[in-house]
Amino acid sequence: MDTLALETLGTIDRFNDAFNRQDLEAMAALMTEDCVFESTAPSPDGTRFEGRDNIIELFRDFFAGAKSRIFESEDAFGAGYRATVRWVHRWVDLDGTEGHVRGVDVFTVRDGQIAEKLSYVKG
Repeated sequence: MDTLALETLGTIDRFNDAFNRQDLEAMAALMTEDCVFESTAPSPDGTRFEGRDNIIELFRDFFAGAKSRIFESEDAFGAGYRATVRWVHRWVDLDGTEGHVRGVDVFTVRDGQIAEKLSYVKG
């Protein structure tokens, strides 16, 4: 794997670690100011969010909506500044109900920060 791909995957790993800690400041530091995030909901196309500040507010609400959330990377492939990560997201709702979903994210990384995160789910 080329050096740029390894750096790209490293950025994504650091972002996912920050997600699992619910560390919004660390997540923001790993996003470009003009970052784009396409979520998985609502079905079928999800919602597009533009700008780091808007995305951080989305994640703030997302974390507040559950007792816990864990993102587990199952496989990752990088090529230059692009990467694909196959994952499972597990959570416990505020009422104690557990859930999970599997999916794939397609990333673009620019200068060590995530510029684009496009999310897709199974089912």
